[in-house]
Amino acid sequence: MSFSEKSQPMSAGEPARALWVSTIAFTLCFAVWTIFAIIGIRIKQELGLSEAQFGLLVGIPVLSGSLARVLLGVWTGRYGGRLVYTLTMLGAAIATFLLSYAHTYAQMLIAGLGVGLAGGSFAVGVAYVSPFFPPEKQGTALGIFGAGNVGAAVTKFAAPFVLVAWGWQAVAEIWAAVLAVMAIVYWFTTSDDPAFRARRGTSSAPMSLRQEFTPLKNVQVWRFSLYYFFAFGGFVALSLWLPRYLVGVYGFNLEVAGMVAAAYSIPGSLFRIFGGVLSDRKGARGVMYAMFGVSAVATLILSLPPAGSDQALGITPAVFIIVIFVLGFFMALGKAAVYKHIPAYYPDSIGAVGGIVGMMGGLGGFVLPIAFGLLKDMTGLWSSCFMLLFAIVAISLAWMHLSVRQIDRRAPSARTAAAV
Repeated sequence: MSFSEKSQPMSAGEPARALWVSTIAFTLCFAVWTIFAIIGIRIKQELGLSEAQFGLLVGIPVLSGSLARVLLGVWTGRYGGRLVYTLTMLGAAIATFLLSYAHTYAQMLIAGLGVGLAGGSFAVGVAYVSPFFPPEKQGTALGIFGAGNVGAAVTKFAAPFVLVAWGWQAVAEIWAAVLAVMAIVYWFTTSDDPAFRARRGTSSAPMSLRQEFTPLKNVQVWRFSLYYFFAFGGFVALSLWLPRYLVGVYGFNLEVAGMVAAAYSIPGSLFRIFGGVLSDRKGARGVMYAMFGVSAVATLILSLPPAGSDQALGITPAVFIIVIFVLGFFMALGKAAVYKHIPAYYPDSIGAVGGIVGMMGGLGGFVLPIAFGLLKDMTGLWSSCFMLLFAIVAISLAWMHLSVRQIDRRAPSARTAAAV
């Protein structure tokens, strides 16, 4: 079904309002989703948690939010993004508020599962925003929406001041209150997306769950998932790992290492908008090739030992920071390019497919930091994390190139500038 066939008449400002209100909502959701990155440090001190317990506490919202994306994406197709997004924010707000009343580690883990709903909102937003825009503008629109990842930096900068002044419980309560207010604002300032209105206006029954997930039989969906596992999951993992890496390898103090990590996170989120624009204008295929090509070179360079070791080659701190920022920039472009494919290939299953791809990206942010630590323990090499990322990039690039060649041989007339 084409965009024009499934769309309903819209007012002039409706698409822009849906996009910007959804982006603000996602920014606040992402700020809530990463709340344990700050308050978890104080909780660890109060409860005397081990490093493993602390890691699980920080990672549990990432895990639950990633898994929730699949179900939330399907519900968006059935009940509309406006309703599902509002209820998702309210659910996450309630869990975050209740977190302030948790006293035991088990209670905090349970609350963390609910906090993870905030991260699941990404799948809802993608399925809600896409139908407001024609295919040639969906890359830009989803790039703008995805820039809400910058909410992680909001928490990193603002939460410490609130924590010092009033305690970590106040951070949870204030973040919960802001998200609840946003849910109310969202309900009263947005309208149902045109695709949902078209489905509601027909007498046909909604697709069954089996039909919703039929596209998942296509290996292409899992190929896109691998791309996002690297582009988003790798980006999140590096944001979490960089402070430890800079302290352990180059002897940075924690404050400077934290600022470098924050500086890495913010542009990496905002450049996602540019990636969406490029995907619309130049084609997502070209953007993906650029991301994997540059990422392969960057991760190969970063796999070299640090300067000052006994090796013939070494990476100085200045070179490391320059290369890691280049890597982050191209990962941001790739995040937008991956999601440009989904409405182009699966216009009737954006929620289910977008949910699966988003889930795999989120799982990358959960699994990769653990893998980085295990590799460091096993090999003794700090740069082993970049060796792993290089392997993922090489596999992704080879798989994409082989798939492109097969598509070009089978259906040259079906090529589009927006899809691989």
